[in-house]
Amino acid sequence: MAPPNVCLEVPESPVQDSDIGSASVVSETDPLGIAISKVYIAPGKTGLAPTSSVHELLECPVCTNSMYPPIHQCPNGHTLCSNCKVRVHNRCPTCRFELGNIRCLALEKVAESLELPCKYQALGCPDIFPYYSKLKHEAQCTFRPYNCPYAGSECSVTGDIPTLVAHLRDDHKVDMHNGCTFNHRYVKSNPQEVENATWMLTVFNCFGQHFCLHFEAFQLGMAPVYMAFLRFMGDDHEANNFSYSLEVGANGRKLSWQGVPRSIRDSHRKVRDSHDGLIIQRNMALFFSGGDRKELKLRVTGRIWKEQ
Repeated sequence: MAPPNVCLEVPESPVQDSDIGSASVVSETDPLGIAISKVYIAPGKTGLAPTSSVHELLECPVCTNSMYPPIHQCPNGHTLCSNCKVRVHNRCPTCRFELGNIRCLALEKVAESLELPCKYQALGCPDIFPYYSKLKHEAQCTFRPYNCPYAGSECSVTGDIPTLVAHLRDDHKVDMHNGCTFNHRYVKSNPQEVENATWMLTVFNCFGQHFCLHFEAFQLGMAPVYMAFLRFMGDDHEANNFSYSLEVGANGRKLSWQGVPRSIRDSHRKVRDSHDGLIIQRNMALFFSGGDRKELKLRVTGRIWKEQ
């Protein structure tokens, strides 16, 4: 029977920054023939950042992302993350040995001692986190880039708010307006064709902030509907400082909606599917359109205000 593989934990004795220079995982065989993987931290060298050296050791060689428990290794000591273990079909991408179920507890232990800056440091985040807390913070970091809020296509552009405003104007040719009130007319020649959903987006510059007014047609169950809603180009805590109202009507009838704009951190689809906006059933929309009910003509008015 093949000897078991053991990954030893590194001792918890304190290590001075000046003593750390580079690190490596190596495999040795003890006198009993047991394969042992150890993490060695070599003495420091002039000009070498200690945490960056260990951080490189914690980088998965397949996806290049930071590795988090469980960290896997082959019998020869090559490590990789749990996601990539599946991707490489349980074969070490370095030496092609079968990976098995060996965990490198030593490397996991080394990671516990690290404190690293947020990956959005260059965008302004000043905080430093323990290695295992860093990922959770980055998922919610207020300095992380925003996704493009344009709904008519799966746009992959990300950036800060000024970048996205310029992108919407120049690349998506979105209408830009200054002011906190609006009066828009939406026309569709064949309102029966909801399958070819109509997306419309207008951006408003109001109170020194930017807001996205969406209007679209989509299928709600078996019934086609139209929906208008507002999103705030910023985070949730800022969006809660504002409110907005929408109104549509004709022939002595009207529908109105009042709410709080949703942050563009929430995807367009998430807001739409939560029905957080003014929803107009097709029959009512055609009634508001007047005429022979064969053409959609809706006038949506509204305003944005800041809560005191």
